[in-house]
Amino acid sequence: MTREAVIVEAVRSPLGKRNGKLKDWHPVDLLAAVLNETIDRSGIEAALVDDVICGCVSQVGDQSLNVGRNAWLAAGLPEEVSATTVDRQCGSSQQAAHFAAQGVISGAYDIAIACGVENMTRVPMGSSASTAGFPFSEQLMARYEGGLVPQGISAEMIAERWELSRGELDAFSMRSHERAGAATRDGSFKNEIFPIKVQTDDGPQLFEVDEGIRTPNPEKVAALPPAFKSDGVITAGNSSQITDGAAALMITTPEKAEQLGLAPRARFVSFALAGTDPVTMLTGPIPATRKALEKAGLSIDDIDVVEINEAFASVVLAWKKELGIDDGIFDERVNVHGGAIALGHPLGASGARLMTTLVNALEQRGGRYGLQTMCEGGGLANATIIERLT
Repeated sequence: MTREAVIVEAVRSPLGKRNGKLKDWHPVDLLAAVLNETIDRSGIEAALVDDVICGCVSQVGDQSLNVGRNAWLAAGLPEEVSATTVDRQCGSSQQAAHFAAQGVISGAYDIAIACGVENMTRVPMGSSASTAGFPFSEQLMARYEGGLVPQGISAEMIAERWELSRGELDAFSMRSHERAGAATRDGSFKNEIFPIKVQTDDGPQLFEVDEGIRTPNPEKVAALPPAFKSDGVITAGNSSQITDGAAALMITTPEKAEQLGLAPRARFVSFALAGTDPVTMLTGPIPATRKALEKAGLSIDDIDVVEINEAFASVVLAWKKELGIDDGIFDERVNVHGGAIALGHPLGASGARLMTTLVNALEQRGGRYGLQTMCEGGGLANATIIERLT
């Protein structure tokens, strides 16, 4: 009998802005809190977990030496349960979910937890590339005429190639904030967020609402200067926010779920990866989406909810144009609760955060199929299709 992998729990922290409410939380302890909540919600014995696979990008300082294992131990959970930490750049915890689900499908695991964490306040982006040498050798750099460039420049190149105007990018940015704000007000995030206790100037407080969401002001958004080139269209307003956060998914088989009294919420249908030019770098969701759909025997019209990471507005709008997604489907189904431009992008946690949001959005809308995809540093991308079961 072919084994299947299903998601039975999906939990995340609220997302904190840089130097915001999560700034004093050590990433090990932040992820530990989310792991404990995942176990508590399931009601299972933690020792039944076969492996914990954690995504984290900046594996240095507070996030070094296998942050996934450290978080499991900091949570007071059983020492006999193993854990590892993986790096597929921004898709690290989406890749963790792939590895966990594939391990379940193969029979290597019965229960696995995929998770991710990044405290970008305490461990700034790029920290792991600046402590001991330079990650790009002369041989690598020589392969690409002009050399590799920062992601912001890649986002500018994408905007130029797909003829995306500053106005289009800014409009998408405001859409993200509007949708995230509406989702917060109507309680759409309530089931997925585990409130975190934080210390403020006014004393202890329960942090339970994503901190980066704004009420967009079109004039202020339009007045923001280009962030990466003087005549560019990419600004702080139409780029993802630097953010702190953690998220986790519990993955098992339908049979094991039934045995333990767990309710399968979604099953994994297909997985895909893509590699692209590491100069433009951020176009990977286009081929990854095509591959995931082909493997699943589906078309984009069959997908009821899409979570595509809003690393930059140009990434999402280029994906839309290249795949020929019409405005109606895009408006109705893509990033229905906003995305990283409003909520933030805590690097290694974002993959698990997007999947958590996707599962909940499918349930709330009664949709069948969901697609998650992300661009990743170095010209990589993940795509995952799930099917709602509850």
